[in-house]
Amino acid sequence: MKKTGFIFDLDGVVVDTAKYHFLAWRKLANELGFEFTEVQNELFKGVSRKRCLEILLGIGGIQASQDQFDQWMIEKNIDYLNYIENMDASEILPDVPKILEYLKANDYAIALGSASKNATAILEKINLISYFDAIVDGNNVTKAKPDPEVFLIAAKSIQIQPENCVVFEDSMAGIVAANTAKMVSIGMGDAKILEQANYNFNDFTEIDIEFLELLSKS
Repeated sequence: MKKTGFIFDLDGVVVDTAKYHFLAWRKLANELGFEFTEVQNELFKGVSRKRCLEILLGIGGIQASQDQFDQWMIEKNIDYLNYIENMDASEILPDVPKILEYLKANDYAIALGSASKNATAILEKINLISYFDAIVDGNNVTKAKPDPEVFLIAAKSIQIQPENCVVFEDSMAGIVAANTAKMVSIGMGDAKILEQANYNFNDFTEIDIEFLELLSKS
């Protein structure tokens, strides 16, 4: 029986779609009459689309009716989908396929745990969908990270106890969610920002097979 489950966030872990989210949010901000910077975009990491729009409107000092709010959410997603339409395997982050190949070949359970509502479409575009035993995304959850809901559902989907799951995350909200779920948290990115992670790496090129084997035995 599979003992260890590996759960991957999508944006910033498997593929860098953050740049496309940024372009779509910046386009909306410009249409609403204010600037939106890459520094401000850091506030959006690991955050739901609804919460991102709330933050964006706060930055611009803009009030919105529910109908306006809902329409802007739709417009932003349409722009984002247009940006990612031409994505392909070249945009997969370094050594992600190597790690997935090893885990799959050794019969580990693999899940995706992402706030994105477009996760399945993206995985199909980059030809990685076959590696995942379960995909849990923004269509399956009601609570955004740092709530652990997405990871707990992912663990249940692959039939692995939370304490036997390992999470790869690039956001502080995601690390907090993994820790709250009692999972092993691996920060992918700046260790100073992701300081609450159990382990930290800049990217998957720094993770070797021996480390993965150690995780599966701990």
